[in-house]
Amino acid sequence: MSEIDVQIPTNFDPFADANAQNSGAGAKEYVHIRVQQRNGRKSLTTVQGLKREFSYNKILKDLKKEFCCNGTVVQDPELGQVIQLQGDQRKNVSTFLIQAGIVKKENIKIHGF
Repeated sequence: MSEIDVQIPTNFDPFADANAQNSGAGAKEYVHIRVQQRNGRKSLTTVQGLKREFSYNKILKDLKKEFCCNGTVVQDPELGQVIQLQGDQRKNVSTFLIQAGIVKKENIKIHGF
């Protein structure tokens, strides 16, 4: 029988450039606005991905006053600080963040049903 040439893979990572901090592919920071269904008709809106330099409590205070809803800032081990609001406030929060100059329109991702 003849011997078969086998190539052993090396430690080459084809996605190393995409995972770099200064790469163009992952350089955009998005603000994610999601809605989560609770029980019955109740829902919860979460805002994640704001820059750390902003005061989350001041933003929350303005959001609560503007939309007449309750909310809180939650510390998540993976996602960092997350703003939670009662009700489906996705459109309202996105327009508020754009008008306040906190985030640009192209950096907002709205998720949900």
